[in-house]
Amino acid sequence: MLANFLNKSKPINFIGITILFFLGYLFFVFKEISKQTITIEILLSYCIIFGFFLILFFIFNFIVVKNSLTLDNLFAFFFFTLFTFAILPKITNNSILIILLVHLLALRKIYSLRSPQSVLEKLFDAGFWLGVLFILQPQTLIFIPLIYSAIYLYHRINIHSLLIPFIGWITPLILYFTYTLWLGQIESFSHLFELNFNSSFAFYSTTKFIFLVIYLACITVLSFVIKTKKTIGINNSFRKKWILITAHLMLSLLYIILISDKNGAELMFSAFPVTVILANGVEMIASKKAKNMALLFILVSALCFYFTP
Repeated sequence: MLANFLNKSKPINFIGITILFFLGYLFFVFKEISKQTITIEILLSYCIIFGFFLILFFIFNFIVVKNSLTLDNLFAFFFFTLFTFAILPKITNNSILIILLVHLLALRKIYSLRSPQSVLEKLFDAGFWLGVLFILQPQTLIFIPLIYSAIYLYHRINIHSLLIPFIGWITPLILYFTYTLWLGQIESFSHLFELNFNSSFAFYSTTKFIFLVIYLACITVLSFVIKTKKTIGINNSFRKKWILITAHLMLSLLYIILISDKNGAELMFSAFPVTVILANGVEMIASKKAKNMALLFILVSALCFYFTP
C-alpha cells in the first residue's frame, strides 16, 4: 500500500507526505512549548520554521524530479522528510535552515548542469550560492569540487568553465568584505578563512546518533551496490548522474567527518545524496511486498530514532 502511494509523483501525494510531516512537527512543537511559557513570538517562530521546511521540501523535490534522479515516484522525497523528522530537534533553528536552503539552491544549479542550456549562467549561480554558503558556514568550502565534477561529466574543461564558478563564488565575498569594511568589522571577514576542521567523533560516541550513522551507512551502501551494478555498465545519461551523486555523497561525508562543531545537524548535508541513493535502491526491488516492507522498515526506523531519548 505504501509503495502504491509513493509510486507516482502526483501533487496530491506530495501534499500527503507533507501533511504527515506537519503532524510530526506539531507533536514536536507541543512537546517543546510544554517546557516554556507560550507567547505569540514563540508560536510565530515555529510557524516560520515550518515555512522553511516547506521551502526545503519543494526545492528538494524539484531538483530530483527536474533532473530525473529517480524514476517517476516520491521515494526520495519520502525518505528526505523522514530524515528531516528523525533529527528535527537539531535543525529547528532559523540559521541552520537558512544554511540548508542556500545549500539546496547551490545543488539546484549544479545538478541542472546536465542540460546544455545557459551553462555559463548556471556555473556562475552555482559558484555564487556556494560563496554565500561559505560566508554562512566556512567549512562548506568542501563542496566546491562538486561544481567541477559536474563540469567534467557534462561539459568541456576550459578557461571559462574553470573561472566562472570561481568568479561566482568570490562575488558575495567581495560584497561581504565591502560591508564589513564599511562597518569597521573587517575581522569578521578574516575569520571566515580560519577554517577549523576536527575529525573527532566524540559527539557521536556519546549520543544515540552513532546508531543513526551506522544504520544509514548500512542501508545506503546496500542501495548503492544494488543500483551501481546495473548502472555502471550502461552508457546512458543516468550513469553520469549516478557518478555525480556518488561524488556528492563522498564530499558530504568528508564534510561531516571534518566539521569541528558536530551536533547532529551536519547530517542534513548528506540527506540529499543519501535519500536519492535509497530511492534508487528501493526502485530496484521487484516484489511489491518486499518493497512495502522496506519502506515500512525505514519509516519505523526513523520514528524509533526520533522517540528514543
